[in-house]
Amino acid sequence: MATSQVETVSTTADKAKLALAVALVLGALAGFYLLAKQGPVVQWGGLIAGLMAAVVVFLTSEPGKQFVAFGRDSWREVKKVVWPARKEAMQMTAYVFAFVVIMALFLWLTDKTLEWVFYDLILGWKK
Repeated sequence: MATSQVETVSTTADKAKLALAVALVLGALAGFYLLAKQGPVVQWGGLIAGLMAAVVVFLTSEPGKQFVAFGRDSWREVKKVVWPARKEAMQMTAYVFAFVVIMALFLWLTDKTLEWVFYDLILGWKK
């Protein structure tokens, strides 16, 4: 049985940074609506500036640094993937489409057969 550890924000500074990031997001959203009379440029500029400030504050916290490290590791793993050639991808796509068509026909025939058996033979409900 494997045990999993849950990592939480432990330092007060990280908690404060995360709270500040949330406050900046909420402030950016509130500012977006409060600046509606100033015009769309000021409105969107305030929203984008507030969101960017929230991202910067988040990325300076420990969870933000872990998030960036996770992204780097994920990108490194994506580079290791061997992608299929175009011909192979087209063949597999054709196989999937053929299977879907065959399965659809099978299910349609099964449905019509059961409909015929129940409604025409057993119940005698002619259409």
